[in-house]
Amino acid sequence: MNRRDIMKLAVLAVALIFAVVLVNRIDSAHLSAETDLVRDAVRNAAVTCYAVEGAYPDSVDYLREHYQLAYDENRYFVTYESFASNRIPDIYVTERGAVLP
Repeated sequence: MNRRDIMKLAVLAVALIFAVVLVNRIDSAHLSAETDLVRDAVRNAAVTCYAVEGAYPDSVDYLREHYQLAYDENRYFVTYESFASNRIPDIYVTERGAVLP
């Protein structure tokens, strides 16, 4: 193997590593955007409920039943913490199986 072949292999290896890192970043950004969409859907349903009924609901189940909130429950875990009927609840969405920082 001559020096030129070794350089080609080195450039190919660097390009492959770069491609893998880039795909991982794109994938994590995509997952983050999807969890943001689920969180926004839950928040919008809660705000709609407040506008219609004058109070935020106690649970996500109420939003699913009365406001047609839908998301993939097998993929996302939604934490909905309601403190008072006149305060917007804290809403957290994580992908099931995701490692939290």
